[in-house]
Amino acid sequence: MPSTLLHSGLTIADLLQGDVQLASPPNIYFELQKVSEDPNKSLADAAFIIEQDAALSLKLLKIVNSAFYGFPAQITSISRAITMIGIKELRSIVLSTVIIDKFSNLPGDMINMHDFWARSLRCALIAQELDKHLSNEFSDSAFLCGLVHNIGQLVFLLRIPELARKSFLAFQAQEGQQSALTEIDIEKSLIGFDHFQTGAALTKLWNLPDLITDSIRLHAYPDNTGIYHKLASIIRVADTYSRIDLDWSNLGQNNLGMSIDEISMILDTTHEKFEQIFKVFYHG
Repeated sequence: MPSTLLHSGLTIADLLQGDVQLASPPNIYFELQKVSEDPNKSLADAAFIIEQDAALSLKLLKIVNSAFYGFPAQITSISRAITMIGIKELRSIVLSTVIIDKFSNLPGDMINMHDFWARSLRCALIAQELDKHLSNEFSDSAFLCGLVHNIGQLVFLLRIPELARKSFLAFQAQEGQQSALTEIDIEKSLIGFDHFQTGAALTKLWNLPDLITDSIRLHAYPDNTGIYHKLASIIRVADTYSRIDLDWSNLGQNNLGMSIDEISMILDTTHEKFEQIFKVFYHG
């Protein structure tokens, strides 16, 4: 291991404390959650919450009217959008857009934010299609979990940019070597923990659902005992196939029991969707 990789002595708590951007949870998500869990509230109450944010309302209508859903008729109101896709699905889309906006203005000299969110969106779309193909067990969450699985990398960029840079350069410098370290190995050696552990800690700090936190936490540390290990496996496979430099003609095996032909079909479907909807989700 290179001698330049020295443990920083930091803790994840150090990164998540004292930063308003990180400490502030996406409150609109929880407001919608309260409405959905209150039998005395209606879809009109959920629509009212969203409509207080004109920019968010406009973005949601663009998403609902895009190829992401493919509805045959134009949807012109938030109330109608909720009726069509459901409050749980809407909450996931709201959270997705809020998180993208929260982390879209970071310095791009090391990680191109456009490329970061492009790959994250590809992962989200692939995860969603994989879940549909398997059992549709995580229909309200697979997309969101795929989108945010690498959010810990953005925490590194925001809070410890120099260490993040050193980790990135160290990984680049030894790629292709026979005994090359993984990105996770380098992060843990240099920083003391990796971006998946950090991302899981952030979503836990925000009090997001356990399935989101666990899908991130189990990404680099798979097990077959956790409640959400299947979702973590879906995100892990989607992440692999989200690489645009992947040789699709040699996809190899996956742990989801899906054939190469099935994976290829999903990749073709998501590629067509991605080209049409990325600009709706991301405005960097």
